[in-house]
Amino acid sequence: MRHRHSRTPPRALCSRFHQASELIGRRWTGAIIFVLLGSTCRFATLRDAIPDITDRMLSERLQELEQEGLVERTVVPETPVRVEYALSKKGRALRPAIDAIADWSRAWVKTAAARNSSLKSQT
Repeated sequence: MRHRHSRTPPRALCSRFHQASELIGRRWTGAIIFVLLGSTCRFATLRDAIPDITDRMLSERLQELEQEGLVERTVVPETPVRVEYALSKKGRALRPAIDAIADWSRAWVKTAAARNSSLKSQT
């Protein structure tokens, strides 16, 4: 006897969800938000905390996040001038989502070292 499974139509993609996932899902953006959830950072601190990001890419992503209202850029009038980046209230509101992704990654994503170790044990 064959079981019939009801076919429900796929859920329609919400345009707000799509826009948010495109913004947050851009390369390096999640990493920048993750680091800034820990503390306010200067440009060089952010660059050093995110492996392989270039100055140009970090600068572009920070500008995008500032334009979207997720990051606030503060110029501290000292000599030399200091520029700091921090998440805005809107950016900090991403903490539960970023924490959920971090938890998921610890449970499901293998590190490069773990993948290499797994491959070596298969040979």
